[in-house]
Parts: sequence; structure tokens; C-alpha cells
Amino acid sequence: MRTNLSSQISLNRVSTKYYKPENMIDRSVLTRFEKVPTNIYETMEEGAKAIADEIIRKVQERQREGKFCTIAAGTGVSLRLLYAELVRRHKEEGVSFRNVVLFNLFEYYPLSEAKNGSMNQLNELFAKQVDIDAQNIFTMDGSIAQDAVIEHCSLYEQRINTFGGLDMVLMGIGREGNIAMNEPGSTAATSTRLILIDATSRAEAIHNTGIDNLPPCSITMGVKTIMSARKVYLLAWGEEKADIIKKAVEDKISDALPASYLQMHQNASVCIDLTAAAHLTRIQRPWLVTNCDWNDKLIRSAIVWLCQLINKPILKLTNKDYNEHGLSELLALYGSAYNVNIKIFNDLQHTITGWPGGKPNADDTYRPERAKPFPKRVVVFSPHPDDDVISMGGTLRRLVKQGHEVHVAYETSGNIAVGDEEVVRFMHFINGFNQLFDGNQNETIRNKYAEIKQFLSQKKEGDMDTRDILTIKGLIRRGEARTASTYNQIPLERVHFLDLPFYETGRIEKNPISEADVEIVMDLLRKVKPHQIYVAGDLADPHGTHRVCTDAVFAAIDEEKKAGAEWLNDCRIWMYRGAWAEWEIENIEMAVPLSPEELRAKRNSILKHQSQMESAPFLGNDERLFWQRSEDRNRGTANLYNDLGLACYEAMEAFVEYKPL
Repeated sequence: MRTNLSSQISLNRVSTKYYKPENMIDRSVLTRFEKVPTNIYETMEEGAKAIADEIIRKVQERQREGKFCTIAAGTGVSLRLLYAELVRRHKEEGVSFRNVVLFNLFEYYPLSEAKNGSMNQLNELFAKQVDIDAQNIFTMDGSIAQDAVIEHCSLYEQRINTFGGLDMVLMGIGREGNIAMNEPGSTAATSTRLILIDATSRAEAIHNTGIDNLPPCSITMGVKTIMSARKVYLLAWGEEKADIIKKAVEDKISDALPASYLQMHQNASVCIDLTAAAHLTRIQRPWLVTNCDWNDKLIRSAIVWLCQLINKPILKLTNKDYNEHGLSELLALYGSAYNVNIKIFNDLQHTITGWPGGKPNADDTYRPERAKPFPKRVVVFSPHPDDDVISMGGTLRRLVKQGHEVHVAYETSGNIAVGDEEVVRFMHFINGFNQLFDGNQNETIRNKYAEIKQFLSQKKEGDMDTRDILTIKGLIRRGEARTASTYNQIPLERVHFLDLPFYETGRIEKNPISEADVEIVMDLLRKVKPHQIYVAGDLADPHGTHRVCTDAVFAAIDEEKKAGAEWLNDCRIWMYRGAWAEWEIENIEMAVPLSPEELRAKRNSILKHQSQMESAPFLGNDERLFWQRSEDRNRGTANLYNDLGLACYEAMEAFVEYKPL
């Protein structure tokens, strides 16, 4: 069963010549905007193996010299695949790490339990899985007294110097460009020190470690110490790292982005996969650095970029505009700007449809969706009980009003995203209802009310909720989802609560996807046999639930495909975004326009999820509420179409088709 298919989504076919140059001359041309040597791999697995080769080569070189190999290492998600590969080489191929001296890059502070520390993770992932001598593993002490921290940091630096400095550093990059917990504002002169973890890094660390009560600070190896290493590897995988990688590699050096300091290192290497490289100039705008292998999507991307750069709509672009901005190749291919303009204008025009389920009795040659069958059976998969209305609430209403059989499948309970005050509010109601209408004063309700009230009054940050409280929080979200579905005229018998098991840990950290999750999704698909499936495509959500839920759907579809399910032959799968990002216009394959009234109705359906308004725990580092983000993105898409010279709408929801691998 393939449960990682979301990692293989490729919206644009990238020519290998852009990321695997044949010689140094080609590489220097392609990477002219990159200020740090950057190696792009097709997959993270390929990247992990290549880096493992280099690390082992250095370790064995030191062994032959009779010397230690000193490595400073972190515990970020990007490093886990590398550690797994190194451990595999040790166990299956006999690679020895006996001469390695390992330094932890950072440790949380103050640390009450060693099991919650980053060193414990480093041990579990790597150090204790290979033959590194325990006396050659060093870390900061997260439990020492605060007045001893400065001296402790100084001794840590001295220990590194005792071994002749660092041979290499292995680290990831945070969402804010932080490295080894060196937060924005860290200067190039910093050494090992105590630092306050900012809110974004803290949320990311909580998700990555699964430690809900994460300490507020860390003792971290400073930028100066990292930069003194003879080799530095920075690893990043996945589209959620694409923006920050571009800034770190191509923008100016700034203390606001500590990873940018690597531009000053003589032997640094940024190692990324194609999705993390998506915003580098040679991948996103290759015409600026080389001759292109033009395809329809790349042409659309180039024209949209040109229109935005010179502030012109498509049909007003001239030969001069193309020639002055590195797009003369298109003139040679198509003969004139007019021919290219018309092609791209029509291409974008054909993505717009007010009939997301297909328009019956109409020519569907140039429509994103086919006219038949009509009506269609539709399943909208929603990772949390509000993603359906946040991301495609307008399209959802259109599908219902246009006569399709719409089912909504809420994949998780969303219970950890409900604030305690919501539980108190509902318990007050239940207790009051009990007192008013139950003459016998139901003792079970009274006792449960007192028990929950006492637990919440004593609850500390990071404490897990009881199963009863999680159940109540799940019921709150179910009620809101039902209310929103009823508002959107979806019959409640077509509202499905899947409660996928991977989510039900009671903690931010979730279990890996399992066959049990996939089976639940498959059961629904076999029951409905949909003609259309809508699934979350914003895989960069900070808590990672969207990706896991999407993987469950893709795995179920993959299993049905292997089994030869006939319903799949007449089914299209559309990916939506909304809460965390929006599709780039060159990738949009269906754009559903919304009128002012439809946008207002969408907002109302989002507002039915009252527990997810101001008190929602997981808004991320975007201060806007979910309905505000959604409207801004929908209006932004419509404005972009308008700026390009197409129809002017109030808002648009955008979709990309997923074709099963």
C-alpha cells in the first residue's frame, strides 16, 4: 500500500537540465542567482542517499588517517531520512561510525525530563542506532541552573575546539529561516548561548517533536560556531520549504534570515528536492538563466510573470516586451507576440467555469469538467470539519444548487483544535438543561460536569485532555459541521464523519497513516462510487494533518485502481487550497467564479464553525482569521485574472486536477 503519494505530486514537468547540469559551465549559468551551492534531487530519498555517501566518505577518510570525525547535528524533520539511511548502511552494510564525535546543535531549556530533549531524539534517530562511542556524544545540559548557563556554553565551545573544530554540520531550516534554533535577529558573531524560541519556531518544534509542553528556550550552537565548520549541509524537503529556501539562497544576507549567513561559508551545501526547489529562479523562471524546453504550463507561467512585471494585460503584450525580458524564444516559436498572447489568453479563459460539476447539454470541449454524467455523485474530503467551506465553500454550494449528489467526508474529529472555554460553555448548557428539564437531576451528568470542571481548573499548559473532554470537543466540531452542511443544503445522511484513527492521539503529534485509515476512506468510496472527488492540496499546513489526510485518499484511490474498480474510469479528482496557500495561476485548471452574494454565503458557512474563530488554537503565523484568509485569497485570484485582461469577478476558487499515478 502506497501511503506517501502526495510527495510525488508534480504540477510542472521540470526538465532535468535545470537541476542536473551536465558540466560546470552549464551549472554556473543556471545558478547565477544562487549564492550558496545548491544541489537539487528528484526525491528526498535520492537526496538522503547522496548526502549519506558524502558523510560516510568523510568518516572513512578520517578513519584511514587515524582521526576523529567531528559532526554537529540537529533533529529537524528534514534530517530523519538521512539518519535512517546512515543507520541502514551501518546495520546492512557494516559501515562504522566508531571514530565519530557527535555534538548536539541545540537543547531545550529548562528541561525537566531528558526524554523531552532534542538529545533524546538524536539518540533515537541516529546516535544509539550506530556504533558511536557514548563518551564521544556531547550535548548541552537543559537542566542546569540559569546562573550556570553562560559558563556551560563556554565549556561546550571549548570541547568543540579540543577536538579540532567541526568537520561538518547537519541541519535543517525553520519556516522563518532559523538554523539550529538561531532565531531571526541572531548575528554572525554569536556562539553557543541561551535563546528564546519565537512563536513560529515553537509551533513548528511542537509539531515535529510531539512534545506539547515544550520549554520556552533553548541552548543553541551559535552562527559563528556553525560557520567555523569545515563543511555545512542544510537539508530541506517539500513545498512548505520552497519560499524560505529561495530567500536563504538568492536574497541578500540578513540577520532576519539566519540561514542566509551560509552565503558567506566557503564549503556550504544546500540539499533539497524538486518541490523545495520550486521557487528557485532556475526552476520557477528558467528563461531568465537558460534556453528553455517550452511546454504549455511554462509558457503560461512566463506570460503571467511578464504581465505582472510590466503591469500589462496579456493581449497588450508586444514583441518588444518579449525581447526586453528574455522571452524572445517564444517569438521564434510562435512567430509573434500576438500568437502567444491569444494562445495563453484562451488557455486561461478555458479554466473559468460556473459549472464545476460540468454543464449539462453543453459542448464541453474546452470546459474543465465534462458534461456527462449528470447529475454527478461528488465526494468532498475535508481534513478538518471546516476545510470544506474554507477552501471551496462557494463551489460546494454551486454543486448542490446545480443538482449534484454532494457528500462531505470529514476525515478527522478536529478535537484538539477546540479551546477549553468551548467545553466549559457547552458543559454549562448541559448542566443547566439537566437542572431545568430532568426532574430527577441526572447524577451522571452532574458528576461528569463536576469532574470536567475540576480537571480544567487544574490543567496546565501541555497537559493532555481526558478522553471525555476530547469526545466533547469532537462533538462540538461535529455539531458545527452539521450546521454548516445544513446551511449549504447538504442532507445530513450525506455528511460522513470518518474519524481517521491516525489523528486520535489527543496530542499535536499524530500517528503515521495506517491501513486502517485507508480502509475507512475506501469503504466510503466504494459505497458512493463518485464521479468527482475533491481533496485538500495545501500540503504545507503547519500541523501536517492535510498531507496525511490527502495521502489516505490517494492511497485508497491507488488501491481501488489496482483492484480494477470500474467507478474510477469515470471519476475526476480535484485538489483545492484555501486556508494556507493558493494555487499559482500557471497551475490552475479550474477556476470557479463567485458573485458577491456567493462570497457572503461562503463566509456565513465558515462562521458556523464558531469554535474556530478568534479562539482557534492553530491559526499559524497568519493573524487573519480563516474566513478573512479565504476571502483575501479568493479575491486575489479573481483580481489576477482581471489584471491579465480576463473577466472581472468578485472572487474565484481554484482547483488543480490530480491524475492517479
